[in-house]
Order: sequence, then structure tokens, then C-alpha cells
Amino acid sequence: MRTILLLIVSNVFMTFAWYGHLKYKSSPLWIVIIVSWLIAFFEYCFQVPANRIGSYQYTTAQLKTIQEVITLVVFSVFSIIYLKEDFRWNYLVGFGFIIAAVFFIFKKW
Repeated sequence: MRTILLLIVSNVFMTFAWYGHLKYKSSPLWIVIIVSWLIAFFEYCFQVPANRIGSYQYTTAQLKTIQEVITLVVFSVFSIIYLKEDFRWNYLVGFGFIIAAVFFIFKKW
């Protein structure tokens, strides 16, 4: 559970680092890059421990899968609330296929 919480926090930081500046398109690019790197530093402070702790419980493929699912959820909430974008039905279908991949990666065959 600690791994997942750390991954969620790291994803919030990374989503802001990668996409938060889109709300401020008039800002100079060099400032956006520096601010994004500063935000990404905090993302790494959560991401690296999450992967280290999680590696005792999950395979790297499972860790990456967890990360991607969290990324989609965090990004969806971010794009709706922060960027004020619509969430379309086809996004949900596409994300559903990705979630189906979780089944295949975590299933003991």
C-alpha cells in the first residue's frame, strides 16, 4: 500500500510538471522548463522510494503497470479539474483496454 501511495503522490507532481504549464501558454518556454524540472525533482523524491519499496513485493513489469494505471487516473482527474477538458467516452474505452492489460500482467498463469 505504501508503494501505491508514493506512486500516486509522485504522479501528481509529474502530471503538473509535464502538463501544468499548458494552462500558461504565454509564459516563456525557458521558465516553463525550469519550473517543470523543479517540480519533477519532488516527483523523483517519491518515485524512487516507491519503486525501491515496491520491488520487494512486485516484479518490475507489475510496478510499471501499476504506475501506468495510476498515471491514467491522475491525468484524467487533472485534465478535467485543472485543464477543464472534457472526458470522452472513447478515452474510457481505451483506458478500459489498458486496465484489461493489468489482468494479464498480474494473473498467475
